[in-house]
Amino acid sequence: MLPDQRRESILSLLEAQGFASLQQLTDATRASESTIRRDLELLDRGGQIRRTRGGAAFAGDSLASFETRRERASAEKQRLGRATAALIEPGETVLLDGGTTTLEVARHLAGKSLQVVTNSLPIVSLLASAPDIELVFLGGYLYPKTGVTLGPLTAAALEQMQVRRLVLSSGGLTGRGLFNSNSLLVEAERRMIDAADVVMAVADHTKFGRSELAFLCGWDCVDRLITDRDPGDDWRRLLEEQSVRLDIVLD
Repeated sequence: MLPDQRRESILSLLEAQGFASLQQLTDATRASESTIRRDLELLDRGGQIRRTRGGAAFAGDSLASFETRRERASAEKQRLGRATAALIEPGETVLLDGGTTTLEVARHLAGKSLQVVTNSLPIVSLLASAPDIELVFLGGYLYPKTGVTLGPLTAAALEQMQVRRLVLSSGGLTGRGLFNSNSLLVEAERRMIDAADVVMAVADHTKFGRSELAFLCGWDCVDRLITDRDPGDDWRRLLEEQSVRLDIVLD
């Protein structure tokens, strides 16, 4: 493989996964560790990646920024956020992942007496001044553009926790289950699922029938799905078979 082809392969893998270890990169390119280290140094200097201990993370411009993603289906997300927040009882401990829909959920939690755990810097910024909310921020590698912490430190913190409720966003829903955009994000969300008594998935209608790069979990891991439109009889049957409660938020 020529150097330019090898670096393009590295970039493609990092963009797809968000993060890759040195071993993954050497396996994917069949190059030596020393060669990959030199490639990473070059790509890091160019601002396309960010080197981390044991690997590298994507830092290029092709990933949609948090604000860009937040603007998509914003009216639907606002309705979903309001309705989902209404289901959370005062006194609960709720875990929020780093999606734009969960940010809208957080926006409507102000005024409730809660403990909120999150890996989302935008959610922390939103709730930091809410007097009735005890806020726990999960540390880790701060992923470029999205403002969420991911990686081994985040996973280790989640292993020590047990929460009443998880509000989980998703990039796609199929008959198989939930999907999201990169493997590092999915790894953290799986730890969140393990830490929660009740898992509430929140997704607008555009996510149905759509998969993303990384498989998150099957429907057996989800207790409740909150969406903004009736997904149809086939989806209703599937969710009923999986014992997933369906909530449809009307205008």
